Amino acid sequence: MIGLIMTRFAVIYYSSTGSVHDLAEAYAAGAEEAGAEVRLRRVAELVPHEIVEANEAWRDHLEVTADIPTADIKDLIWADGFALGTPTRFGQPASQLKQFIDSASAAWSAGHLAGKPASGFTSAHERHGGHEATLLALYHTFCHWGSIIVPTGYENYDVAHAAGGNPYGVSSIGSEGAPGLAVLEQARYQGHRLAMLARTMKDSRVEAA
Repeated sequence: MIGLIMTRFAVIYYSSTGSVHDLAEAYAAGAEEAGAEVRLRRVAELVPHEIVEANEAWRDHLEVTADIPTADIKDLIWADGFALGTPTRFGQPASQLKQFIDSASAAWSAGHLAGKPASGFTSAHERHGGHEATLLALYHTFCHWGSIIVPTGYENYDVAHAAGGNPYGVSSIGSEGAPGLAVLEQARYQGHRLAMLARTMKDSRVEAA
């Protein structure tokens, strides 16, 4: 435990074949290293069963991650900070994550998502397949929620450079296989950083109360 009250952090993601899942686990590990209580959650699959079954990698990944709880908007309300992850779909977040986001209206209107540090992570098959566009599209939501967007920037410069130099958020290139060590290290660093920011802001609110 760090600080007066345990910081709570949520990592919520969608992954079809595993790359975004690997990033999500690295974010969660980094947040835990910062002393946070972490909820790792995957959003529900929307694609028909027969389509998933026709893709071996997709089917296998769903089976391997079946024990990870399905995300609920209550997880966002519970958290002091959060990271959302998605593969890129034509430069946009995947529909599975978007459906989850679209169900957050009540939490948003009640102010439960405002003032919380938030960031995004993604994966695209191609090097220029929409990484930055997807993250920026995700950040439109954070603006509406009133969350505090925390991009990766280049604070962790050597690792950020080795991970591809994306200043908007952590991203991986699917055509190169599973996320490499530098990308996972950057995700872990960003998870730690977000949790520390969430802790600082939470402690400040407690002190001001």
